[in-house]
Amino acid sequence: VLGFLAIVLSEMRVLGLSVLLLGVGLVITGGSDTLSTFMLGTMLMSIGFHFFYPSNSSIVLMSVSKEETPKVLGLLRGVASFAAVIGTFVVWVFVEGVNLGPVNIPAYGYRTTLFAIGGIIIVGSLFTLRHGQHHNSQRTERKVIFRRDYWLYYLLTFMMGSRRHIFTTFAIFMLVEVYGINVRQTAALFLVNSLVSTYAAPQLGKLVARFGERTVLTANFVGLVGVFLGYAFVPYLPILYALFVLDNIFFTFNLALESYFQKITHSPQEITSNVSMAQTINHISALIVPVLGGILWVQISPSATFLAGVAIAAVSLVLVQFMQTHSTQSPATVPLD
Repeated sequence: VLGFLAIVLSEMRVLGLSVLLLGVGLVITGGSDTLSTFMLGTMLMSIGFHFFYPSNSSIVLMSVSKEETPKVLGLLRGVASFAAVIGTFVVWVFVEGVNLGPVNIPAYGYRTTLFAIGGIIIVGSLFTLRHGQHHNSQRTERKVIFRRDYWLYYLLTFMMGSRRHIFTTFAIFMLVEVYGINVRQTAALFLVNSLVSTYAAPQLGKLVARFGERTVLTANFVGLVGVFLGYAFVPYLPILYALFVLDNIFFTFNLALESYFQKITHSPQEITSNVSMAQTINHISALIVPVLGGILWVQISPSATFLAGVAIAAVSLVLVQFMQTHSTQSPATVPLD
């Protein structure tokens, strides 16, 4: 859908509308009194986010030089991680309240927090839409084109989506189900992930710019083999915590796949449709991996699920060796409006 939207709307407009949809979804969620209204709000919020992510990446890939793209992508992921840290503290303060000496903030609860943050996001979306109106450059004619030449990008996207959902579904599930960590420990673990990523993501972007996508992704998947083996066989909780944080860092390496696509694309006008297709491919794996992984978990053992992750990482490691980024194309920069 996003690829076709980019035919009639600029990426900046799509970005603004996606953030607007996200904010409206949050406000509806906060004001919901029935399950159906709650589901509507969360669905709008989800659609807004999933339109935002590829359109945001497309703007970078279409407007930044190939040499600088990994650094910019890494910086943006660092900013997003810092925002996650801020969001965690905002929710804690406004939902639970704070009473420490002279600091006395009452507990406003979830509804007020969702209303306030949703309103801030809506204001931000209006700024983005207004900013998009200031660009009067000529838009190039767009088409939605998917090519056989991009097969490696599509396949690696599917493999990365598969490893992602083993991490997001089963790694934390193991810590809760098998080792019994509680809600506060889980929240603290995700907070540590965000804090580490705030610093690590920009550094990873610099590594991709310096050593290239193939080298960095090779190191990524070699490391992932070790992480999944640790999940499968290490019973010591502190080490599992460290592996969880390391796994999250490795997940940031997906920025190398985006910069790789920028280098192989035939035309900058094809970027948005193919980045949005990557989002779809990623979610196809989201439909498959939790089901198959759950079957392995129940029918065999939790270790079997993570050994499947080892196989995914090993196949991805082989596929990465086919990456060729010595493109003769000019830098993929085009007007965004």
